[in-house]
Amino acid sequence: MCLIYIRRMYNHAPLGYPCPFCAIAAGDLDSQGVVYRTRRAAAFIAKHQYPRNLGNTLVIPIEHHENVYDLPLSLTQDIHQLVRAVALAQKALFACDGISTRQHNEPWGSQDVWHYHVHVTPRFENDGFYENMHMARQVMPLQERAEFARRLSALVERFV
Repeated sequence: MCLIYIRRMYNHAPLGYPCPFCAIAAGDLDSQGVVYRTRRAAAFIAKHQYPRNLGNTLVIPIEHHENVYDLPLSLTQDIHQLVRAVALAQKALFACDGISTRQHNEPWGSQDVWHYHVHVTPRFENDGFYENMHMARQVMPLQERAEFARRLSALVERFV
């Protein structure tokens, strides 16, 4: 199937969409929360956090791609290498019992930012994450995100 057809069929960003994740990747917005950046992927502390699962981190391609349908396969290794490094760093930093990785596509797939991203979230026994995830989200102030990013960044470096 032609990539142009896929984009028309499965993309939901409005014309002229000011992508916040592109702004973060470019260093124009919330760049203090960036954990790690390569030439092709970046990780940053998510603006929305879950009180029992602080440290929710997003991994994105630097290039703008809306979802899994139009993400070039050539980027997947770089993205998931960084997902793995963030997961290992979270295990070391938070001594969590597990890690959840999630990726959403389209409005009914719970995507709400039109840039491909993978959530990497520390998990704890009996944290009730999936039962409460949509009700419990809270905005973490930028200064706190910057501190989480600083702490996580030093560890991600070891695992990339």
